[in-house]
Amino acid sequence: MGMTEIIHYSLSPAHLVEAAIRRGEGQLTATGALQVTTDKYTGRSPNDKFIVDSPAVHNDIAWSGNKPFAADKFANLYNRMTAYMQNRELFIFDGYAGADPEYNIRVRFINEFAWHNLFVHQLFIRPEAGNQTFEPDYEVICLPGFKADPAIDGTNSEAFIILNFEQRLVLIGGTHYAGEMKKSIFTVMNYILPRRNILSMHCSANAGANGDTALFFGLSGTGKTTLSADPGRRLIGDDEHGWSDNGIFNIEGGCYAKCIGLRHDTEPQIWEAVRFGAVLENVVIDPAVRIPDFANGSITENTRAAYPVHYIPNALIPGVAGHPKTIVFLTADAFGVLPPIAKLNAEQAMYHFLSGYTSKLAGTERGITEPQATFSACFGAPFLPLPALRYAELLGEKLKQHKTNVFLINTGWSGGPYGVGSRIKLSYTRAMVTAAIEGQLEQVAYQLDPVFNVYVPASCPGIPAEILTPRNTWADKEAYDFKAKELANLFVHNFQGFNKDIPAAIAAAGPRG
Repeated sequence: MGMTEIIHYSLSPAHLVEAAIRRGEGQLTATGALQVTTDKYTGRSPNDKFIVDSPAVHNDIAWSGNKPFAADKFANLYNRMTAYMQNRELFIFDGYAGADPEYNIRVRFINEFAWHNLFVHQLFIRPEAGNQTFEPDYEVICLPGFKADPAIDGTNSEAFIILNFEQRLVLIGGTHYAGEMKKSIFTVMNYILPRRNILSMHCSANAGANGDTALFFGLSGTGKTTLSADPGRRLIGDDEHGWSDNGIFNIEGGCYAKCIGLRHDTEPQIWEAVRFGAVLENVVIDPAVRIPDFANGSITENTRAAYPVHYIPNALIPGVAGHPKTIVFLTADAFGVLPPIAKLNAEQAMYHFLSGYTSKLAGTERGITEPQATFSACFGAPFLPLPALRYAELLGEKLKQHKTNVFLINTGWSGGPYGVGSRIKLSYTRAMVTAAIEGQLEQVAYQLDPVFNVYVPASCPGIPAEILTPRNTWADKEAYDFKAKELANLFVHNFQGFNKDIPAAIAAAGPRG
């Protein structure tokens, strides 16, 4: 017995929550948030993401970091997905990416899951009521129940995320993880915006009472969400921004916060945002009382809360602000050798932007834990369709044009590597961020770090002067010298991976291996 598909267009969050529960997709928690699980894909699947290689875009794309997909295979997959959508209940959301109307794009999401539609409703910018005419610039079709057959479809597995810039269409299937929709549109913006002389950035942003804007770059676990959610400043956005001739704008209308270990006393703003309308991904719930157990990572450590930015008190709506006065690059250095804070000139900033360094802790046998250096160009390599230098050049131009100060802040270890030294106190990091943003480091003396080639302040309000020079904090100075050289060589080796187009002044601005 055939039936035509039922299409729900622009449902409210309340209707979408009802639909998700009716369809068995999730359950209400004690705080009113919708809890869902994402099956076996509990994070992004980078090996399953492709860009359609068509003559119109071939020469633009940095194929060294992106996987090509054949246009004829894309057409076949699209036809198979269209057939799959027949006789199904579908949910459509029309919204925007980009809070500055001059630079936004209109995106239509077609979802098989009601909770996915709720997710994009909360993560993107919602149209004003009564705005009936909507012609999408891009469409995203997300069908988790449609599993690809690599032999037929040319994919890597049953899961796929395929971006077609020429047809302005994104196909997602085989994975339940909602973050793929968010990051595919970020990838689209990273393709579109630089071609309009706008720097697209993987960073959080906030503004002070007098409108001064600050940006925070950093890979996962370095503290960009925690440090940008400052009760004394207004949150512009927690993850994706554009920098145009007008200033900064949030690409999104919501937040997607990691919530493993979330506690009310340490992150009250995020805690309070986990309420009706929010989506909790892969958070374990007490079945009897439906209270989330944020400490439980048994499904995944990558537990997430998705909610609209206006759930954060004092958020700046719409998310637009002036040119940044201060930029902070956050890195968690587990080698314990980077200065806690250093000032960067434009060339040094471009070097560290291209490097995108942090270190991850890798457990090895017999309980020995050696840090692993991680480099991700522009602090967001998986989402960059264009060559990294394109984004770095835009950064350099804007830094010089707007005289923006850039600081490198190490939120990692001091006094020795992980296992010997100790993590730099969050209260110290906050004090350094405040000093950088409030201009308290303008008049202090600086000295050049001989290994890392960055300017280290002689003093910083609220910080013991001895910890500002990392070598002083190590009992064994020779061990420090050895470790510092080791990390400097890793920077040099990573930088050799860039093509020969890097200007000599940028290449010379890095650590000296």
